[in-house]
Amino acid sequence: MWQWLRNDKPIWLGLGGGIILFLYGVVATFQVFSFGKAYAAYGGVFIVMALLWGWWVDKKTPDLNEWIGAVICLVGVSVMLLKR
Repeated sequence: MWQWLRNDKPIWLGLGGGIILFLYGVVATFQVFSFGKAYAAYGGVFIVMALLWGWWVDKKTPDLNEWIGAVICLVGVSVMLLKR
């Protein structure tokens, strides 16, 4: 959606992005964990994927603090998901 909104890309790109964002929200409702735990897991994975995406696409290498922060997030998600 960002490309459509900010960079004058075709409307179909914005509509496709909107549909993907909608599905991203709906998928979490089908998880076996509680809704909050499912979103916490998505959040942790999203942070790591955002760092990797920026590194790959924008060629911006994450610094040590960003990696440490990502690891802290994943540890937090693990604590939340492993507690039954």
